[in-house]
Amino acid sequence: MSQLLHPVSRRDLLASAAAGALIMLHPFSARAQANQAHLRIMETTDIHVNVLPYDYYSDKTNDTLGLSRTASLIDAVRKEAVNSMLIDNGDLLQGNPMGDYIAYEKGLKDGDLHPIMKGMNLLGYECSTLGNHEFNYGLSFLDKVLAGANFPFVCANLIRGTELAANPRDDKLYLKPYVILDKKIKDGSGAEQPIRVGIIGFVPPQIMVWDLKNLEGNVKTRDIVEATKAWVPQMKEEGADIVIALSHSGIDVKQGDMMENASFFVAGVDGIDAVFTGHQHLVFPGKKDFQSLDGVDTQKGTLQGKPAVMGGFWGSHMGLIDLMLERDGSKWKVVSATSEARPIFERLDNKNKPTVPDDKRIIAALEQDHQATLAYVRRPVGKTSAPLYSYFALVADDPSVQVVSQAQTWYLRDILKNTQWKDVPLLSAAAPFKAGGRNGADYYTDVPAGDIAIKNVADLYLYPNTVRAVEITGAQVKEWLEMSAGIFNRIEPDKADQALINTDFPSYNFDVIDGVTYKIDLSQPSKYDAKGGLANAGANRIVDLSFDGKPIDRNQKFVVATNNYRAGGGGNFPDINASKIIYEAPDTNRDVIVRYIVSEGTINPSADDNWSFAPLPGASAVFETGPRAKDFVAQVKSLRIEPAGEGKAGFAKYRILL
Repeated sequence: MSQLLHPVSRRDLLASAAAGALIMLHPFSARAQANQAHLRIMETTDIHVNVLPYDYYSDKTNDTLGLSRTASLIDAVRKEAVNSMLIDNGDLLQGNPMGDYIAYEKGLKDGDLHPIMKGMNLLGYECSTLGNHEFNYGLSFLDKVLAGANFPFVCANLIRGTELAANPRDDKLYLKPYVILDKKIKDGSGAEQPIRVGIIGFVPPQIMVWDLKNLEGNVKTRDIVEATKAWVPQMKEEGADIVIALSHSGIDVKQGDMMENASFFVAGVDGIDAVFTGHQHLVFPGKKDFQSLDGVDTQKGTLQGKPAVMGGFWGSHMGLIDLMLERDGSKWKVVSATSEARPIFERLDNKNKPTVPDDKRIIAALEQDHQATLAYVRRPVGKTSAPLYSYFALVADDPSVQVVSQAQTWYLRDILKNTQWKDVPLLSAAAPFKAGGRNGADYYTDVPAGDIAIKNVADLYLYPNTVRAVEITGAQVKEWLEMSAGIFNRIEPDKADQALINTDFPSYNFDVIDGVTYKIDLSQPSKYDAKGGLANAGANRIVDLSFDGKPIDRNQKFVVATNNYRAGGGGNFPDINASKIIYEAPDTNRDVIVRYIVSEGTINPSADDNWSFAPLPGASAVFETGPRAKDFVAQVKSLRIEPAGEGKAGFAKYRILL
C-alpha cells in the first residue's frame, strides 16, 4: 500500500508551531481521536494552461492566475493537515496561447511532456478527470498529453466508439471510470490505518456538440447522473471506504437529461461522499455565486447536504474539502466535513495583490515553454488603422466583433463563389468573447492602432473554433437575434438606472449578425431564456430588421458565417443546428482572421453601427465594464453613454440614456 502524499505527524506540526512557524492545524486534525482521522482533499480546476502568472493576450504578468501561485497554497495546506490529497477537475489543455503554441506550432512527439503535465507532475497530483476543453485539439493530441501524466485520469461517461450499452457498466469507456486508491492515513493517536479512496470523474455530455468535428464517430457521451448511479455501487462493492466525484460540471438545480451542469444531482446519489465541481468559472462556497438555490448551502459549502467545492478558474483558488473520518468496524465513514475556496490574491485599493509567491520549481520547469510562447504571440501579421476594443461590445456595435465578421465574410465569399450558394446573400454572426466581466475587470480586448501580432488575434478570438456556414431563412435570422437579445434585462420607460445586463447570459452567446440592420426594443420581455427555452412566445425585441434597405423577407434564404460551436447547436439557438450546415471549413476562425489581416495589410475595423437600441422615453440603464473604457467612450457614436461611478471589484459603471 502507498502512503498518502506528504503525511505529516501532529508532533511535527506542533513542533513547527512552537518554533515560530505560522502553522495552524485544522480543527479536525486537532481533535481527532484514536478511531478518527482528518483527510484534507485539495482541488484545482479550469487551469486552461495557465501554469504561470502571465497573461499572454496582454503580454504582462497577472496576479490573479497561475498554477505556480496555487502551488504555494498547496504546500501551505499540506502543512495544516496530517493527511492530504491533491486532485484536479479538468479543462487543462486549452485557453491561452501556450496551449495553442504546443498544439499547433511545436506539437508533441512521443515522450514529450506538455507544460501542464510538467507542472502537475512536480506537485504530485493523485488523480484528474477530463474537461470539455481537453478535446479542442483532437483525441490523438489528448492521448499524447495524458501519456505524460504521473497520475491517473478517470471519466465514467465518455464511451469509445458510437454505441451505448444497455447497462452503463457495459460501456466501452475511453478511460477508466474510476480508481480506488489504497492509502494509509494517520489517525488521532498517530497510528497508521489503511483506507480505500474511490475517485470517479465526469465530463459534460455537450462535448459531442462543441467538438463534433473531433469526436464524431470516435466517442459518445452518457448522462452524468446516469453514469454516477451505475458506477458508484460498483465502487462500494469493490471496497471503497469513501467516494469522491470529480465533476467537470457546474451547479444547476433544474434537473433534466444530459445536463451540462449536473454536480448538484451527482451529490444526491447514494454513496457519494464529496463533490469537486468546476466548468462554470465560479467560486463555491462563497458569498456571490449560487445564492438562493434550494438545496445549495453557499455558507457551509454543501449540495444536498454533501460537501462540495468549486475552486474558481485559471488557478485563482484552491478548492478544499476537509473530511472527519471515523472507523465503523473495518470501514471508514464521513462524520463531518467543511469546504472552502482559498484565493491566491486579494483586492486592495482597487488593485489585485498576490497573497502567495510563485513555486520556483514550476517557473524553472516552464521557462523554455514560456519564452517560446512569447515569441509566438509577438509575431506581427499586419496593421489596424483603428483601435480594437470590447469595452462596449454588449451595448453598441463593436470593432472587435466587426473585424471577426469581416474576416468570416471575406473567407466564405471566396469559397462559395463557385457553388450553388454563390447568389445567396451572405451574412456573418460573431460574438464578443472578452466582455461582460466573466473573468474580471481586465478581461477585455484592447489592441491599439498599429501592428497586430498573433497575440492580438488570439485576444480577438479566444477559442480554436472552425468556420461553418449555415443556410437559414429570414424568419430564422430574426429568431437567432431574438435569442441573442436575451442578454438584456427588460427596461421600463420613465425609470432611471435600471440594470441592463442579464448576468446569467454569457457574452459568447450575444451574436451580432452583420449584413442586416436592426434595433432591439428593451421594453419587450426576452423571447428566449439564457438556455434557449421559449420564455415569452409573443415577445418581439428585434424590430426594424432589414436587408439591403428593405424589411427582411421571412422566406428568403441566407447563408450565415459562424463557427462550429454555434452551427452544431451550441447555445441552443432556435433552429440553429448541424442540419443547417452547408459548409464545414478545415480552418479555425483565428487562422481566417490572421489570413484576412495579412491579405488586407491594414484593416479598418470601425463598427458600422448596423444595430442599436430602440428609443425608450425617460429610461436609463446602467452596466459595468473595464476601467479603461474611459479612453474609448467618446468613439461610441450610436449611443449616449456617460460615467456612473465605480462598479464592484475594479469595474467601471456607465449609464445609457435611452
